[in-house]
Amino acid sequence: MRGFLRLDAMKLTLYRFRSDDEGTLGLLMAGGLHVCVIGELPWRDNRPNRSCIPLGAYRCEYLARSGSGKYRDVYHVTGVDSRSGVLIHKGNLSGDVERGYRSDVLGCLLPGSRVGRLMGQRAVLASAGALERIHSIVGRQSFDLEITGV
Repeated sequence: MRGFLRLDAMKLTLYRFRSDDEGTLGLLMAGGLHVCVIGELPWRDNRPNRSCIPLGAYRCEYLARSGSGKYRDVYHVTGVDSRSGVLIHKGNLSGDVERGYRSDVLGCLLPGSRVGRLMGQRAVLASAGALERIHSIVGRQSFDLEITGV
């Protein structure tokens, strides 16, 4: 087993704490330990390609490659009402493009090691390392994700 933590019934919790036009930020926790920060689109009434997903409980399935083949070594967030193709993958920006911000997502979750600024916009940074941290904790296996907060 790789990593510093391994739970038999793997459940991670995303605590969202900020949401505005530059995106939604949250802390991903496992067993009470901080894993990484997460960047998502702002809440826009669960509109596909424009909104973060609703608060709730989801199952995340490991994928060596996404269905489109664009992303590798990711997690598919399943059970999202009226949505498909929601992934946890590398990226930095998650702003509202309709309000002039940049975004690397169409409703997905971006892990980051820290929050900073990129191209004048709030971003999650060191995304590849943060995704590796998730892999080391869950062992590239499926896990349950609970999303709470704003």
